[in-house]
Order: sequence, then C-alpha cells, then structure tokens
Amino acid sequence: MSRQNAQILFPVNVPGAFDYSVPEPMRVERGDFVFAPIGKQMKLGIVMGTKADETGRDLKDIAEIKSTRPLPDPILDFIEWVARYNVASPGQVLRMVLRSWKALDPSPIATLYEPTGDRPLNLTPARRAALTKGGPFPARASEIASRARISSGVIKGMVKVGLMRADERPVDPPYDEPDPELPGRDLSDAQTAAADELVTQVRKDRFSVSLLDGVTGSGKTEVYFEAVAEALRQGRQVMILVPEIALTQAGLSRFGARFGAEPVAWHSSITDMARRRAWREVASGRAKLVVGARSALFLPFANLGLIVVDEEHDTSFKQEEGVIYNARDMAVLRGRLEDRPVILASATPSLESLHNARTGRYAHVVLPERPGAITLPDIGLIDMKSHKPEAGSFLSGPMVQAVAERLSRGEQSLLYMNRRGYAPLILCRVCGERLKSPDTDSWLVEHRATGRAMCHLTGFSMRMPRTCPKCGAEDGLTSIGPGVERIADEAQTHFPQARVEILSSDTTATPDEIKARLGRMERGEIDILVGTQMVVKGHNFPRLTFVGVVDGDLLMGGADPRAGERTYQTLVQVAGRAGRADMAGEAFIQTHHPEHEALQALVAGDRNMFVGVEMEMREMLGLPPFGRIAAVIFWGPDLKKTQKLAKDFVTKAPRTDGIEILGPSEAPIARLRGLYRQRLFIRAEPGVDLSKYMTAWRTKIRPPAKYKIQIDIDPQSFV
Repeated sequence: MSRQNAQILFPVNVPGAFDYSVPEPMRVERGDFVFAPIGKQMKLGIVMGTKADETGRDLKDIAEIKSTRPLPDPILDFIEWVARYNVASPGQVLRMVLRSWKALDPSPIATLYEPTGDRPLNLTPARRAALTKGGPFPARASEIASRARISSGVIKGMVKVGLMRADERPVDPPYDEPDPELPGRDLSDAQTAAADELVTQVRKDRFSVSLLDGVTGSGKTEVYFEAVAEALRQGRQVMILVPEIALTQAGLSRFGARFGAEPVAWHSSITDMARRRAWREVASGRAKLVVGARSALFLPFANLGLIVVDEEHDTSFKQEEGVIYNARDMAVLRGRLEDRPVILASATPSLESLHNARTGRYAHVVLPERPGAITLPDIGLIDMKSHKPEAGSFLSGPMVQAVAERLSRGEQSLLYMNRRGYAPLILCRVCGERLKSPDTDSWLVEHRATGRAMCHLTGFSMRMPRTCPKCGAEDGLTSIGPGVERIADEAQTHFPQARVEILSSDTTATPDEIKARLGRMERGEIDILVGTQMVVKGHNFPRLTFVGVVDGDLLMGGADPRAGERTYQTLVQVAGRAGRADMAGEAFIQTHHPEHEALQALVAGDRNMFVGVEMEMREMLGLPPFGRIAAVIFWGPDLKKTQKLAKDFVTKAPRTDGIEILGPSEAPIARLRGLYRQRLFIRAEPGVDLSKYMTAWRTKIRPPAKYKIQIDIDPQSFV
C-alpha cells in the first residue's frame, strides 16, 4: 500500500489546507482529527482529503490521529462552500465549527451527589441548606457547597448518614428524548393543510425549501411543529434557527410543551460546560432537537433531517464580524449539501425569499389569517405635523388617549421605540459640541438609569459628565431626542399608577432576566411595556390590545436600499403583537411621512401593493433579488493611506461584463475604534458569480500591516 499524503485544514486564518505526509503504518480518512506541526506549534486540524504520495515531496509528518468521531462529509463540504461563497478563509469557518475542543473527548466522569429523600427533623443548618439550596441535583460536592454556602465536607458527611447518595457518573449526561407522538394543539383547516404540505416535504427525504408565509398570530410555529415531529419519527435530528437569544428562551418552553422535553439550546450566552455537552451530543446524533441562534448552523449534526429558520427575514441572521455571512442563506446551502428539507418561516418574508417562492424555486405555503375569531389589529397613522406633542414630549394626544382607554379596561399597551437608553444625542447648549465616543464618529447615548453615556457601536462607557468636555460650561449639556428610557418616563408621568417596564438589551442583560420580564408581561403584571426590537420577536401577550409606534420614520432614512422593506417588516411585526387572544387589537404609528408607500400599504392591509412597488424599484436598479451586491470596507489608522488603499484596490478590479463599481467613498461612520473607514459597492447582474469575482479581485492586493480589507457578500448593514 502506497504512502498517504493528507490535506490538513487548521482552525486559523489561512487560505486553505496544507499538505502533510502520513507516516506508516498510520492511515487517515477525510474528516479525521489529527495533530500536526504548523510553524513552531503542534495544532489540531481536520483531514480535508487524502491521496497517494506520488511525488516524493519532503513533507512534514502528521504527529497523531485523535481518537474521536470524524466530521461527516456534509459539514466538511459546508466549510468549503461557506468560505468560497463569502470570500472568507476556510480556516476561520472551521474555527466556528470547532467551538468546543473539550467536546472531542468523552464526557469526564465525576462523583455526583443527590438527596436520598430522607429528611430527619433534627437537621443541622448546614445540612438543611445543602438540601434546600444546593440543587439542582445531581451535582459535584463543590457545586452544592458553593450554592448552599457550606463546606464540601458537609456533603460527604451526609453520605455517611444516608442523607445523600454518591455515584460515579458522566458530568455531561444525554439529553431527554423528545416525543414526536405527543399531541399538538388543534389546528384549523388552513393550518392542517399547511402542516400536511410541510410534512410531505419531510417525507420526500431530499432537499427542498418551503417558505411558510403566515400573518402574525396565524400559528406558524404550531404548523412547522408537525414537520419537526415527522423528522423526529424518522429518527433524525432537527435544527431550528431563531434570530436572538430572547427567542431562543421563549422557544425552549414552547418546544418542551409540545415534545415533552426541552430542546438543546445553542447561543453565545451558554456556559462552556453546556457548549461542550451540546456539541458532543449533536455530533453523536443523540441530541435530536436543537434551537439556537445563527452559530448553531455550524454544529456537526450526524443525522440532520430538517432545518427551520424562524423569522427568516430578520437582520440578526447576518453575522457582521469575522466570517461575514447570512445564516438564512447558509441554512439553505447546508440543506442542499445535506440533501434535506429547509423551512423558512415569517409573517413578513424577505423580498428575496418571496421572489424565490413566486418563481417556483421554493414551495410557497401560505397562512392568510389568524385562526378562529382572532383578527389582525386595525392600524392607524398619526400625522405628527397635525398632532404635535407638547414641548419636551414625544407621545401625541391620540397615542396617550389610546393607552388611557386600555388602562381603564384593564388591558395592556406596548410602546415601541427602537432606540436604547434615554436620549440618542448629548449636546452642549453653549458651544454646540456633540459628545462622541473616543476614536469613533459615533454619538454617545445617555443612559439615565445608570447615569452613564455609552457608545452602542464600541461599548465605550463613561459617567455622564457635569461639564462640557470641550468648553467647560457647567450644566450646558442637554439630551436630544427620545430613547426607551425617556418614553417610559413620559408614560409614567401621564399614568402615575400604571406599572411601566422597559424591555431592551440594557434592561435585560441575561436570558433569565428576559424570561422573567416576558413572563410578567404574559401574566398581565405590566400595564405598559416600552420596548426596542426585542419586543417584535414572536412574543405572545394575551392581554395586549394596543401597540403604539413612537417613531415610524426611524428606519426610513440613510443609504440602505432595503429601508422601505425593513420599515414595512418591522411595523407589521410590532403591530401584530396586538390582539392575540379573544380581544380586538389596534396599533397607531406616529409619523411625519404618512404618504410613504410602506405605511400606506400597512394601513390598507395590502402587502401585495407594497411588494409590487418595491420589486419594481429593485428590478429597475438591479438590486436583490434581480441582481447581487457586495460591499468592501477598508480599515486603517491613517486617513490618507486608507483612501489610497481603497483607490489602489479599485484600479486592480478584474475586467468583466455585468459588474458596476460604486466608490470608494467615506463610510457613514467614517471612524470606528480609532480606524478610518472607506466603502466600496459592487453591483452584479444575475449571471455573474459575484463570490468568484470578488475572490479573484481580493488576491490582487495585499494590504499593509495594520490595514484591513473586509468583503461583505449581500450586505445588510450600510454604516
């Protein structure tokens, strides 16, 4: 048997795999984990391919094969495709797959303790604390002791007297198995027809994409639950992607109620131990049901049967740093490589997905109405030119009156304002200085609840100054514009007896805090909820009958070609929170532009009118879905050198028909974290392989040290 060579990919920022020799008698296969020298280090890598050694080249040897389950072919193909499509390093993509090194080893074995159930009356305070405060059980003695604030010796002493039992067990036990045979909710005829269509796609056991297009409150989740149940009956694994952690938390309980076991959670806030356990159980095929944020897309499923992307239109699926990718699009790619069905669900589908459904590339499964007697909320516009609030206020008279009516009936109201903090701008009345983050062209936001001024782009934070940093004027700083804190203060002023709370990432920093606040809203313990984008994400509040959008114009400005689409999507989603039970809902939108086509379509309840206008505009301009776009962002510590890098890059553009280059120009936020930024946009006709074009272009220039060229295929952010 001839000697092997292997192509090893390492989870580092390198352009591809490296060739290594496989020493006799060692043999490797594609997907094996191996240790091999790279530079002066010994690193863990993946075998991406093998071939016979026919050249006799002097190659470094693989040092060791790690005894663990190899990565399956579909995930290896996925790594290469994601890198190629997004003009990224395959090593960086591999790093996203290998999020937990310890998961490659079997679960560690530890002595775990749990109560026997025996509780004598004369317990010492320490032993009583161990039983009442030391859980959840089973757990290590140190964990119980830490939670109960006692010594570990107390736990071991309890074993001797029969109050605790100790067992040698895996630290990471298997997850509970979901039961697909448990009954779901009763479905309407329309929901049953939609569910049957999705189940049929799962039974075909091959790649397909279905767009589940249902108005808010139409029961999309219960419908795709039937497809999930079918995949589980086949013994396969299911991955459900949700936009944010808040939805992940809500989704866990809904899935738990439907399938008798909570699914595996995967997002950035889980602990290292939870990440290790989840990765290992997914790779083994034992974890059947996973609900997670976009990074769950890179888990090494052993037997994937179905992918669901909930709220597929949501911009949170776009990763903006490191490897820049859209998880919705990459989910479709993974479904194709796995040869398994994909479901995209939304009340406001992206125009790209809607176009694919209308042209037959995707199956179009429509839920046009809410079940039973539940109706969509009535939507009205408040023209702020005619209904000006009092000086220093931001809620118009009709908005305040609508909230008062709900309070008088014991119903709930939601005030939507997609700005965190108290005020988005801090201005000196004396010299006109606008407070900015150091080394960044981003205004500081006042957070009155914490007494700080913060930058939401860089995370910079400082105590709210008493004097102007530029002119030194005392008491000259004033807050301009509203954020959720200011709207909440105004609501509390109008309604002193009302229970007012805020839902934003500043006020709910952990998943548990999010869950607690949402729980209070669901139980009717909050009268007025003031929230940011977090309140839009699929929550169901039975007693919420009024939604007030404080600034309906906020999404319309700027250079974003999707501004109209995003305005329409956001306002449909937030208005749809109203009237979810047996009570009619109503939504008011404050705006200075009531004539805007997105707002007019919203009031008329005519999505086709808006989609028709937007599609016509996109086609005329050659924008997605009728063309493709890419952005190039240049970063550097010196303005002139950054500008020169951008101009030099343009001169090296490959000559190809069907490509239009716009720029370079200064980015809207021209300086960020001390680096200057220039932007370039590329528009490609549908027949052009834009990823291949950008890859060829990128290889033509090497930026100087401390300068960076960042390529974004199909950008969603234009700052």
